[in-house]
Amino acid sequence: MNMKKVIKSQYLAALAMLEKAIAECPEALWNSSADRNKFWHVAYHALFYTHLYIQPAESDFVLWAKHRENYGSMEPAKEIREPYSKADLLEYVGFCREEVGAKTAVLDFTSPNSGFYWIPFGKLELQFYSIRHLQHHTGELCDRLGAAGIDVEWVGMQEAA
Repeated sequence: MNMKKVIKSQYLAALAMLEKAIAECPEALWNSSADRNKFWHVAYHALFYTHLYIQPAESDFVLWAKHRENYGSMEPAKEIREPYSKADLLEYVGFCREEVGAKTAVLDFTSPNSGFYWIPFGKLELQFYSIRHLQHHTGELCDRLGAAGIDVEWVGMQEAA
């Protein structure tokens, strides 16, 4: 089996689950004051790092056109943040899906260097790390939805051409 296709498939499956979670999130949960980290913020954080870590190196990273300063971090906001809309984050999911398709085709998964000075392992392990991070936050959001009686179906794989 082709490793690049497998990695692409798992990224796309995780993105599909996040997309479903975003689409199914009721307005009452989107920016709930009961949550330390707002639903939209967790989703944005997961997308931001997926976008970042699919790049060959930090120097290749170009911020998404609708990025807002410091919104990628999960540190609690000192100021009131304007939430992203569902439409914005669904657009970012699509952008990340395109980035995954383009970058997995050209990344050197044999490189011992992640391309990010703070990541102490190689490019292949970075992909597993990034997919785990994406799915971790997607699971967190699916759990919030589940507590509200909304189920998000598991996506095992996505066709990776």
